[in-house]
Amino acid sequence: MYILLMGPPGAGKGTQAAELVKRFNIPHISTGDMFRAAVKDQTELGKKAKAFMDAGQLVPDEVTIGIVKERLAKPDCKAGFILDGFPRTAEQADALSITLTDLDITLDRVINITVPAEDLISRITGRRICKACGATYHVVFNRSSIEGKCDKCGGEIYQRDDDREDTVKKRLDVYSAQTEPLINYYQDKGLYTEIDGRQPIEKVLEDIIGSLRGA
Repeated sequence: MYILLMGPPGAGKGTQAAELVKRFNIPHISTGDMFRAAVKDQTELGKKAKAFMDAGQLVPDEVTIGIVKERLAKPDCKAGFILDGFPRTAEQADALSITLTDLDITLDRVINITVPAEDLISRITGRRICKACGATYHVVFNRSSIEGKCDKCGGEIYQRDDDREDTVKKRLDVYSAQTEPLINYYQDKGLYTEIDGRQPIEKVLEDIIGSLRGA
């Protein structure tokens, strides 16, 4: 099963991807994972990407696309994958289509988990992280037993800069602007399915599985 997973920050892609990995026994591949692996393995493209990242610059499309192709060509992707975080533009989608053709792979479904912006802002700005162990909490949905202290290790719980409201709004604006052409792109190819991410986690998963069975 070859799945492209879309959704704004805070929509629950990570949670759903983890469940899909269990169901289909295929890897969840995010853009960050691909970059870290390429840099760690010191592939030629990984070295190029590291040079741009070290300079604080965006990695050019040609390098990113090459890294994607390297990762998708690995043996663990032969039975399928869940691709997350790429493509981000219509140009990258075209490049991905060429890459998949080269690898003799056909996408089964493009799943977009949608959540209204106001709900996402509430979800993300309420998130808190333990500085010591990285455990995740939420001021509404998953509070720690003691205010400001991690239940697991007793470490300090804090709000990341990325989770502050002004930053979240900017991230969502950027995501929306980038994603709109992709929605049209994959709708035209008959691959696109939209899932309501406001539902309970189990219902979101059920809807995703249902759409994949109809792929």
